[in-house]
Amino acid sequence: MDTNLHSPERHLIELRMEHADLQASLQRLRAATPPDELAIRRLEKRGLQLRDQIARLELVLDPKEPA
Repeated sequence: MDTNLHSPERHLIELRMEHADLQASLQRLRAATPPDELAIRRLEKRGLQLRDQIARLELVLDPKEPA
């Protein structure tokens, strides 16, 4: 069971959840008056990092080229 908790598939799910939460936070920040531009930029940067991590992990789990 311990290996399940640290599997790449589970990590991918966790990254996707974190990215979704971050997107929701960004929407709330953008709707605020006045918007906190610094916080928005930081969250956008983190979102890009998460997206890159997700893409790399997806390639590892499901390579496009046949083996």
